[in-house]
Amino acid sequence: MTDDDKIVWQKATEGVKPVKTADHVAVSAPKKIKKRIQKDITPNCRPYRHDLALGTSSDIDKNTMRRFKRGEFGVEALLDLHGLTTDAAYEAVKNFIISCFERQKRAVMIITGKGKIHESDDIFDTKGVLKKSVPEWLRSDILRPMILSYIHPLPKLGGDGALYILLRRKR
Repeated sequence: MTDDDKIVWQKATEGVKPVKTADHVAVSAPKKIKKRIQKDITPNCRPYRHDLALGTSSDIDKNTMRRFKRGEFGVEALLDLHGLTTDAAYEAVKNFIISCFERQKRAVMIITGKGKIHESDDIFDTKGVLKKSVPEWLRSDILRPMILSYIHPLPKLGGDGALYILLRRKR
């Protein structure tokens, strides 16, 4: 400490008197502050491990599945993936499903498109990168707990170029 620092310190502590403490008082170590854990954007829902595949209904009663296949649940939200790259489409699907689940939407639709047909392609191969990829994304560990079932909707709603998804109720 320099002389100037000592002068400043003396002026600052002029009127300070030491506090009398008892000898028997134990000073405890300061409590550790718990770090706040940053939550993932995945909402809280029970970890269902059902085998989610196109048209499966393991967690749905027959009446609800029949109504779902007939398209009796109104489409409450729609996501169109036309023109998106695979990476952008994945983020869009993930955010869309999580957002709809959080807002307690029941039936949603994702339009993947039917895919382009090229002359060199086998006529029996499924077309469209997104048409193949979106069902795989829906079966991921992040999205599967929020989804009860998904099917291709009726032809008037998009047929093979879309997925009609029934979300779980958020409880």
